[in-house]
Amino acid sequence: MFDSFNRKINYLRISVTDRCNLRCVYCMPPEGVKLLRHEDILSFDEIVEITKTAVAMGIDKVRLTGGEPLVRKGIIDLVTMIGEINGIKDFSMTTNGTLLDKYASQLVKAGLQRVNISLDTTDPEKYRQITRLGNIEDVFRGIDAARKSGLSPIKINCVVKKSSTEPDALAVKKFCKENNLQVRFIREMNLETGSFSVVEGGNGGDCKHCNRIRLTSDGKILPCLFSDLSFDVRSLGAEKAIRLAVENKPVSGTANHLKQFSNIGG
Repeated sequence: MFDSFNRKINYLRISVTDRCNLRCVYCMPPEGVKLLRHEDILSFDEIVEITKTAVAMGIDKVRLTGGEPLVRKGIIDLVTMIGEINGIKDFSMTTNGTLLDKYASQLVKAGLQRVNISLDTTDPEKYRQITRLGNIEDVFRGIDAARKSGLSPIKINCVVKKSSTEPDALAVKKFCKENNLQVRFIREMNLETGSFSVVEGGNGGDCKHCNRIRLTSDGKILPCLFSDLSFDVRSLGAEKAIRLAVENKPVSGTANHLKQFSNIGG
């Protein structure tokens, strides 16, 4: 699929839940966010059918996000179902890593190929402050489990205020070098003001070469993270919603006043 600016769209990010077991300061308020009703969340069968349609239309890269995808009940079953779809060349997940120790080996058996793990500091106390609920040792165990299970490459997503020269970012960079992990530095974003930049070590935020569309957990196809445009798969059907999202994908991001990182998946 090509959009109106001749960008090849081959990447689908799927938010499988708006729920998370952490409360990161740049993602949600201390009390959390208003959660979607259970009946509004896409079922596994719906997600799989939408994914099959997307793959038939040219998608070959799929990433599961959240919220935190590993808190979705039965997530291994969903990974298995998506892993069986012919045509997916790159199947990955973005996770905070706190539950990977429990699920890493099952994810590999189900067909997941690799993971991106969020880690903004190596300091236990600072990690607790950033996530409000988290224990950094859970993440370290998760990284170790991911490595032993064969998830590769393991990429670390590190959110920074302004640059990768900040003390916490440098510590994460050192940790990644010592543990043979790839690191990506992501400047803190703001959906409402349209504040974003190109990911250091990755290609997110590079509008000129953007190849992605997003499926929210309540069934909306988003052509751009920083746009209010969305197309409902339940009312339009998956094929039409995907086609409209691609056709209406903006040349660059502006702002998003209707969604939050917690229910888009970043």
